[in-house]
Amino acid sequence: QVQLVESGGGLVQAGGSLRLSCAASGSIFSINTMDWYRQALGNERELVASITIGGSTNYADSVKGRFTISRDNAKNTVYLQMNSLKPEDTAVYYCKAGIRTNPFKRQSDYWGQGTQVTVSS
Repeated sequence: QVQLVESGGGLVQAGGSLRLSCAASGSIFSINTMDWYRQALGNERELVASITIGGSTNYADSVKGRFTISRDNAKNTVYLQMNSLKPEDTAVYYCKAGIRTNPFKRQSDYWGQGTQVTVSS
């Protein structure tokens, strides 16, 4: 089985910073793209940032210049550095990873349980 565990969420004032981590563990052969999503109350889940196995990144327009996604392939971990946080960044943040559990299986998407980020004004 594969598990993704997020950490690093919390309460921060507007303008502050947080760093989220998401560690994958279990029966892992390879990890392809890793993503961060978020879902605010009453809204649909949206893609925040993505990073490929080679390190190419992509960001939602709303977080460009403020958030940075990175990964440590040796630790099967993806990070999200969030700076200049705004109240509208308040949401539950989820990580997702495309993982193959052995070389003969196709990739499947795995999700973490989510971590709450609350930005006060």
